[in-house]
Parts: sequence; structure tokens; C-alpha cells
Amino acid sequence: MARALVVGSGPNGLAAAITLARAGVEVEVREGAPAPGGGLRSEELTLPGYVHDVCSAIHPFATASPFFRTVPFGEHGAEWIHPPLPLAHPLDDGTAVALDRSLAVTADGLGADGRAYRRLLQPLVEDWEQLDSALLGPILRLPRHPIPLARFGLQALRPARGLARSAFAGERARALFAGIAAHAILPLEHVASASFALVLATTAHAFGWPLPRGGSQSVANALVSYLGSLGGQVSVGSWVDTLPRERPVLLDVSPGSLLRLAGSELPPRYRRALTRFRHGPGAFKLDWALSGPIPWTASDCAKAGTVHLGGTLDEIADSERAAWQGRHVERPFVLLAQPSLFDPTRAPAGKHTAWAYCHVPNGSGVDMTDRIERQIERFAPGFRDLVVARSVLGPDELEARNPNLVGGDIGGGAQNLLQLVARPALRPVPYATPLKGVYLCSSSTPPGGGVHGMCGVLAAKAALRRMR
Repeated sequence: MARALVVGSGPNGLAAAITLARAGVEVEVREGAPAPGGGLRSEELTLPGYVHDVCSAIHPFATASPFFRTVPFGEHGAEWIHPPLPLAHPLDDGTAVALDRSLAVTADGLGADGRAYRRLLQPLVEDWEQLDSALLGPILRLPRHPIPLARFGLQALRPARGLARSAFAGERARALFAGIAAHAILPLEHVASASFALVLATTAHAFGWPLPRGGSQSVANALVSYLGSLGGQVSVGSWVDTLPRERPVLLDVSPGSLLRLAGSELPPRYRRALTRFRHGPGAFKLDWALSGPIPWTASDCAKAGTVHLGGTLDEIADSERAAWQGRHVERPFVLLAQPSLFDPTRAPAGKHTAWAYCHVPNGSGVDMTDRIERQIERFAPGFRDLVVARSVLGPDELEARNPNLVGGDIGGGAQNLLQLVARPALRPVPYATPLKGVYLCSSSTPPGGGVHGMCGVLAAKAALRRMR
């Protein structure tokens, strides 16, 4: 029987291992941390009984990913919870823009911009099954469905700020679009930054943005359990310091870690490409144990799993631009999740948890706690009175917990147009390194960041082709 080793048990490493095991390969996964999961870890970061997600909390690709749709999560202990609203975006007038699972309901809430919103998103929702393999895969390959992809590309290649201004006349729709686009961790003036807003809004309408009962660790545990049912095994607390070469190896690591493991063996041209690979801004993350639910001024915010705190398009754009320019704004764009509203297993009875982060310059040492909490207070006066305990994880702390989060970069590298094409280097098969039997399967390969597992699936398929 063929054998393979996967280094790293993040969602991509586990997806690679499962893909190999399904093909009859004997797979071992080695993880340096004391528990599997990478970005899917959950811990009691504040107080006993309060479960917090260390990195990823909400999963827009949970049921949209071609790989995740094939995993029997329910049989292995994971359950997806869908809040009444995937997203709410509060404004200073005391109202909120609500993104509903129903595209029609969302459009109706945008008033005069509803028709434009429907025109922009309806074709993508209808075409998702034809688009998913292209959007969640390498850019440099022939698409199976070129017409839907071309229709998507006409708008997706535009800067998010420009598309928001040209498509919508009102500030409510513009703000909603800007907040979703900011998940790209790119300046909203960058080419192709609109693509992230279009993809994430489409998944919200087609599949929802669910959260896992009990924390994201339950997703990692389910993937490990499923891998075990296929004959694979995971070893934790097992750091890999030298590159194993006795069998094919798939590395769920950053380009910098690949250089440390195999730098002297890599050809100079590929080594230079890895050295030039650019990481994006970092995340400054807070978790709270709360004595009650967040007291939002706008009632729709209490129905949403995710809340975007950033006010207008211009304010969000300035915040995202600043992180790239080495600046720290007073009003950062904040992405907040409130899982305990919908999952009582996250906190003691009557208590709650909340999770939030903003984007900062890569490796920043600036404490953003006060600025983030002032943004929450802006739309939920009295929030600070509910804080029982807080956990603070800046970029350095995030990287210390997970070496793939270089400088706090949660996307596996800047997701600008260049690095979506050449990720981490311009190669016909981006997952295959120049070393025989060595593959990269982290989010530093296409399609990039997000909990979808497709980087691992595609790397495993590349390895299987060569193994055969």
C-alpha cells in the first residue's frame, strides 16, 4: 500500500489526508500543537466554562465547499448552527443593514438599491455549482463553465470600493458591500477586492454562514474522526524539524516554514519566489466572557451570527487601507461573532461569549483593545459593563499559537491579484515543489484563505497523480 505523510492538521492538512485515504493511501498526520485543528482550535481562553474559538469562528464555506459537502460531519460529532441572520451591519442612525439567507428579503431591505443588489448577486447564487470549482481552485487552468465564470469576472476584477459606488446609490448597500469585501484583508481600492464580497455574499444566500455547535474544535475533531474511519491517523505534539523524504509528504505550512525545512535543497529560483512571498496585515483578536448578551441598539444585530462594525464605506475603506500602510486607525473595522446567542454550549447558563478582531499592520505590537471596544460601544452602549473577562491575542500571540499565522496574517499570505495567480510561486501545479514527492497544501496555495479544505484536496490530487 502507498504511504504518505501530512505535516500540519489544519483544515487543509486534514482535507489532504482524507483525500489521500479515500484513494487507498496509508496516511499519517503529524501536528506540533497539543491538539489538532490549526485555525479550528477552541479553548477556554477567558474563564472555565466559556468556550472560545482561537482563530476561525464563523464558516461561510462550511456547506459551500465541494470538499466539506462530502464529509459526513453529523456521523462524527459535528453540527452546524444557522443563526436567523448570517450578518448584520449596524449604522450610526440606530438601524442595521441585515443580510438575510433570502436574497429577496435582503434586497427588499435595501430600498432603492434592492434591484441593483439582486441584479449583482442573483446570477452568482444561481450559478454557484458551476462556479465553485473555479473559484475554489487555481486561477491558471481552463474553466469547465467559462460563461458563468466570465460573468462573475466582469465584476469580480473591480476594486470593491469602485463597484460599491457604481452599483449602489445609497450608503446602506455600500456599507454592507464594503464590510463583506473587507474579509479579503485588502485595501478596497485594490483590483479584484470586489471578488471576495461577491463570493461571500453569494455563499450567505446560497448556504448561510453557520457556526459549529461546541466550537470550531468540533469541526477539527470530526475531520480527525472521519480520517480515522478511513484508516488514517493523527499524532499531536509531534513537531517536524527536518523534511522527511522516505515517502511523499504534504506540508500544511507557510512558505517561510518550507524554506526552513528544505531551503538548502530547493532550486534558487523557487527559493527566491518563496522569499518574495508577501504576507498581509495581521489580526488583533479579542474574546470576552460576558454576563449577558451584547445590548445592540439595532435589534437585527441580536439575530446575526456575524456583526460588522465599521459604519460607512469610506470609514471601512480607510481602516483597511491603513493596515497596509502601517497605520492604526482610531475607528478600526471590527468583525464580531456572538456564537453563544445560538449555541448555549459556549458559556454557563445565562452567560455569553463574544469574539472579534480588527486588521492591523503585519506583526503590529499596538494594543487595539480600547479601540475595538469603543467600536462595539458605539453600536451597543453598555457593552463594557458586561465584560467579566477578556482574552487578548495580538499578531505575535497568534503566530506563537499557530506558526502559519505569520505576523498575525490569518489568510496564509496577501490575497492580492498577483498572489492569487502565483501562490506561492508561478508554477503549472502550484502545490508541487521542485523536490520530488514534496507538496505544499496550506492556505498559501490556491484558492487561499478560508476554512474550505480545497488547498489540501487539490494538493492531494496533485500528489496522487504523480504517485500513480
